[in-house]
Amino acid sequence: MYSDKSSSVIKFVFTFLVAPALSLLAFTSQAKEQLTIGLLPEMNVFAQMQRFQPLADHLSREIGIEIKLSMLSRYGNIIERLRTQEIDAAFLGSFTGALAISQLDVIPVARPINPDNTSTYHGHIFTRKDSNITKAIDMQGKTMAFVERATTAGYVFPLAWLKKEGVNDFTVFFKDYFFTGSHDAAIDAVLNRKADIGAAKNTIFTYYMDSNPRAQKELVIIADSVPVPSNGLCVMPTVSKDTVAKLQAALLGLDKNPSGRLVLEKFRALKFVETSATDYKPVMDMAKEAGIKLESYNYQNK
Repeated sequence: MYSDKSSSVIKFVFTFLVAPALSLLAFTSQAKEQLTIGLLPEMNVFAQMQRFQPLADHLSREIGIEIKLSMLSRYGNIIERLRTQEIDAAFLGSFTGALAISQLDVIPVARPINPDNTSTYHGHIFTRKDSNITKAIDMQGKTMAFVERATTAGYVFPLAWLKKEGVNDFTVFFKDYFFTGSHDAAIDAVLNRKADIGAAKNTIFTYYMDSNPRAQKELVIIADSVPVPSNGLCVMPTVSKDTVAKLQAALLGLDKNPSGRLVLEKFRALKFVETSATDYKPVMDMAKEAGIKLESYNYQNK
């Protein structure tokens, strides 16, 4: 039998050594029941959160893991956040998706079907109708509004298009150029004469035009890119296969029930479909045309 002294020692060990360790393990276990998903600043923060928060809330309920959203201030930051494991997953654009696949081996999970029944988007180069700009040579000496160096529609496409048109160095071709940080801001810049030419993705451009009669009257598209994958959810390879499977099932099942369909309506999508790394080939080809090496590309704006 144990003596009172032995019993006291056991109680001491449990109270001051074992119990805290068990509490720490419990806390760690709870902490893992959380997934942080990064969002690109395609639109202003308020509009972006209005679109994504209902989806995050729905996914949290469906898979039993708290989903947190992390809104990034710049496109390129999302790769660093993934690399440093500050976020576990992200809704990546086609170019940031191609970068993350090439540099971090992220796993594409699902992407949305747009209201026009496509699961792709494309880039627009646009100007004002009164600018008299209809082709590349007309842009010489003008001001260009890009979005970010880590966007397909807002940078890679116009860069590739200009190279095809014989413009090898846009920094001397344009009188000036700048990065707006979001697609809607690039459209604003051209509409309000801060830039002569702009570039943006068609889904944001269409949404902007539909809600702005003045833009419908004053802006015109002069070039389009090939289709590339819609912004899809990609996860780091460190996320468990079970969690990835649950996320994919929840996204693919959104259109199967009333609450999911309500989320899709707020998200401006018809449903989600499975996606894979091979779907990013068009943007990888476009990057090559633009002279960009994905494996070593420095996506930070200068």
